[in-house]
Order: sequence, then C-alpha cells, then structure tokens
Amino acid sequence: MQLLIMRHGEAGWHTLDQERELTESGRSGVAEVAARIAESPWRPKLIWSSPYVRARQTAAIVSEILNCPVEEKMFITPDDDPGECLDALIEQHESPLLIVSHMPLVGSLATLLVDAHRRGIPFMTSQAVMLDMPVVGPGCADLKAQFLP
Repeated sequence: MQLLIMRHGEAGWHTLDQERELTESGRSGVAEVAARIAESPWRPKLIWSSPYVRARQTAAIVSEILNCPVEEKMFITPDDDPGECLDALIEQHESPLLIVSHMPLVGSLATLLVDAHRRGIPFMTSQAVMLDMPVVGPGCADLKAQFLP
C-alpha cells in the first residue's frame, strides 16, 4: 500500500478548535503541496479527512487539484489513537490513499508505520509524506518522499 499522510494547512485561532478555518496562507500552502503531489507518481485514488473544518477544507483543495473523492473519518482527529487508524488501513484497498489530519495524530501515525513506536515526528502545516508499505503494519513502511509548502 502507498499512503500519503498530510497535515491540514495553517488555520486561524478565532473560534473553537473543531471549527477553525484555513487562512489564505494555509490555502496557498495546501495548493502548493497538492500540485507537487500531482506531479509525483503517487497520485491518490481516495482521500480520508478528519471531520474538523480545517482538515475538510484542506481535503477539498487537494481533491479539486488531484480529482479524487474525499471520505470523512471520525477516527483521525488530533488526539485519536493511531492504532485505530492502522486497523482501518489494514481493511483499506484503495492505494495510494491520502490521509488529511492533525498533529499529533499525523506524527504518531507516520512514526508508528515507519519506526513501530508512537512518539511522533513533527509535521509542518500543509506538509505531506509518502510511505510505501509492502504489508500494512507497525514498522513496515518506508518513507519515500516529503512534500513541503
């Protein structure tokens, strides 16, 4: 399976966490990263998005640029367990898949898949990484590429 993990774009702080919206800079950064992904050999067939507004907005921008559908997943919000996402990935058959979520989940999930622990690597806003996994499981992924705004 090929998996892209992306943190949402920069968001404002003027509302409740779940309702925070992307800034203009955030929208621009997301579009920049999506354009780089579009030029890569890892174009996703499906996007999983957190239900939070900033993640949905990020997924919508990426979806428009890459022309692929978006599904909201309730188990990829900031403090969710990366193990639950791993369980869902084992059942997933679309590849490449792009997950749009938040810190600390994106860092914990990427670290779990590459290094088999949950300490978590930092992600900048709009950053995406490409993982290649012959088998979906802890420590089974290789980091193939990074996409930065």
